[in-house]
Amino acid sequence: MPQGDRVAVKIIEEALESGDLICGGTVTEGSAGSTAISLATVAPAYGCRCHVVIPDDAAIEKSQIIEALGATVERVRPVSITHRDHFVNIARRRALEANKLAAKQRESNETQTNGLDHINSKMMDDKLATMQSESKKTQNNDQTHVSTKMPHNSKCDPSSDSKGCDPSSDSKGGFFADQFENMANYRAHYEWTGPEIWEQTKGSLHAFVAAAGTGGTIAGVSRYLKEKNRSIKCFLMDPPGSGLFNKVTRGVMYTKEEAEGKRLKNPFDTITEGIGINRVTRNFMMAELDGAYRGTDREAVEMSRFLLRNDGLFLGSSSAMNCVGAVRVARDLGPGHTIVTILCDSGMRHLSKFFNDQYLADHGLTPTATGLEFLDK
Repeated sequence: MPQGDRVAVKIIEEALESGDLICGGTVTEGSAGSTAISLATVAPAYGCRCHVVIPDDAAIEKSQIIEALGATVERVRPVSITHRDHFVNIARRRALEANKLAAKQRESNETQTNGLDHINSKMMDDKLATMQSESKKTQNNDQTHVSTKMPHNSKCDPSSDSKGCDPSSDSKGGFFADQFENMANYRAHYEWTGPEIWEQTKGSLHAFVAAAGTGGTIAGVSRYLKEKNRSIKCFLMDPPGSGLFNKVTRGVMYTKEEAEGKRLKNPFDTITEGIGINRVTRNFMMAELDGAYRGTDREAVEMSRFLLRNDGLFLGSSSAMNCVGAVRVARDLGPGHTIVTILCDSGMRHLSKFFNDQYLADHGLTPTATGLEFLDK
């Protein structure tokens, strides 16, 4: 199961079990990465809808994929996470709005039901009085006894065409997936991805390295592997504009792009999407790391073309950055070591930017390397 899909499954299953999400409800999420696509894919299988809020500078094909999967897409301008209109904060509001709507509809339905019960009760009392009166007349005339059995008042059948019986017309509430802070994210990788890596390598790996978006992958995998073997080294690979590198290596959340005033409209000043962040999430707090590496946009672009030419792997920006980290770790540890990373996104989700020649040329990122010499600088 792909990395994002297992997180989506875990988040939805735990929400259904806890009652925070009910069948027919709407899963909302703010995402610039692949988790939104996974939620849009998985939600219908659990009888739920999906509403995704995505920054409008993310690759347009991500929105197109999400819409093709049947989810609702809301594209918004990129702003800081502290802004009320950051895509994550809007997604949280959409879930609250859905819950308020559901509560209103329940209240309205209860009011209508109580009103109908009162009317039906009066009608039945009147009908019963009439029937009893007719019964007495019949008995007095020695005619056949008339039954006084009450007629059955059946509930609305969801499959009928009656107005108000279509379950899709009612709001079943919303649930904010909250992939950054929801610990189901961490648990998905601790319970599934970590054990999968351990089993596939037969426990003979020496290091694990990956970038962090929500932090769930690197936290779940690193903690599981460390519990199996404390000597396994776990490293973070951080893109430009993210403060996690300095948080891991110096204990301070800091990125030079912000200090120098170079950050423009993007939350992170980088061509990569879905990785890098400027806050410590609950998921990332669970990570057990031995160090961190920092990558560049050019390294990610060059690595993606190298892998396509030499290995037939068509990978997105996050996977390419992870592979840059894997080479860095391999060079530092030396020959004879097994290094594991995650190939978490396909190049098919990055056609309009990361694999767009004109876009790369406009940003001075046209790939020129023939080998891995770009890592020697």
